[in-house]
Amino acid sequence: MQVPSSYLSGYKKVRASNPGLADRYVAHTLIGDPKADALVEELAGLDQEQLHRSISACMDGEELSQTPEVLRQFFRENDSLPEWYQSLDMQPGCSLFLKHSDLFLTAFVVSVIIRGFTTLISLSFFTTSRILDYGVRRLRQNIKHLLEIMIPGGLEQRGDGWKLSTRIRLVHAQARKLIADSGQWDSAAHGLPISAAHVGYAAASFSAMMLQEATRLGMKASAEERASFMHIWRCSAWLMGVPDQMLFRDEKDALEIIRVGLGCEPAFDIEGIFMANALINSAPLVVGVQDTKQRREMVKQGYRLARVMLGDEMSDKLKFPKYSTFGVLALMKTTRRIQEFRQHVPFLNDENIRFRQFSRLLDISMLDEQTGLSYRLPDHYIAELSAKW
Repeated sequence: MQVPSSYLSGYKKVRASNPGLADRYVAHTLIGDPKADALVEELAGLDQEQLHRSISACMDGEELSQTPEVLRQFFRENDSLPEWYQSLDMQPGCSLFLKHSDLFLTAFVVSVIIRGFTTLISLSFFTTSRILDYGVRRLRQNIKHLLEIMIPGGLEQRGDGWKLSTRIRLVHAQARKLIADSGQWDSAAHGLPISAAHVGYAAASFSAMMLQEATRLGMKASAEERASFMHIWRCSAWLMGVPDQMLFRDEKDALEIIRVGLGCEPAFDIEGIFMANALINSAPLVVGVQDTKQRREMVKQGYRLARVMLGDEMSDKLKFPKYSTFGVLALMKTTRRIQEFRQHVPFLNDENIRFRQFSRLLDISMLDEQTGLSYRLPDHYIAELSAKW
């Protein structure tokens, strides 16, 4: 089997533990999203504004007279949801997220997104320079996607979570085309940019690893809530174009994809190291902290917590500062227990605490009007040279 050279060493080591999955993972480093890739190729000559209007109409279930037939067909197929899509109730997972939104957000920023984006997918982001000047916006976009798929009804057809997941699929396809056409990508070494393997790995990380890390921070969840949370992410991953061979079935399966996928990945290079540190340093700006002293302290705390969650070995490989982690996790868990205790004591109960946590998450995810989400697609592989999208 053809294996990109960057993956060969890790693949040989991890294959013995799960040959089938290891084979599928490296095979999918050479696969993008055939249907979405064909779509953006067909639409390459279309005027940006017309494309924006056409995609917007299709997202809303409408069809403009000038909408290309290939785009109409793509959305017809996207509307044909698999049988399992509505096989589990999403409400328990939504409730779990909204109940513990602060823990999920913390887990996401200091662990989950770092694990998901320090694979060779970081090279795709680095090639576009997207992370250099747009780190804050990237983090907000990912948080906004997380929020929208976790709001009840978000993943119903034409819901905001459904739209954002589909938009991500189209943006990935366009970025894949632009990077491939740039001549700046070594396919023999790295496979395809933003490959099906990487999107599948990221979806597994953002779901199963999110549950694990939030639990470490003090969250309690039933088996039903965990299964529902995973189902929500599975539906979103399908909408993002993850093929069946790389789409996890449940939490256990997702954790195995993470283990084998990470085993296949090469050691962290400069791109992954830069990505991880940029994400942590972006966090204060994402939550609106402008004061320099406060930002520095928040970044320090972010590194301390990230080192606890990721472990010293991974943190050292990512060149994180060696701050003391003594008592960090215990303090967070104790704080959580105190909050839960207050909820059950009438004269201490603060009924607005969860509302404030959710409102904070909503504020973080908001993008200003000038750089807000749209259905435009990038038109240059370097972010600074692309029209606004």
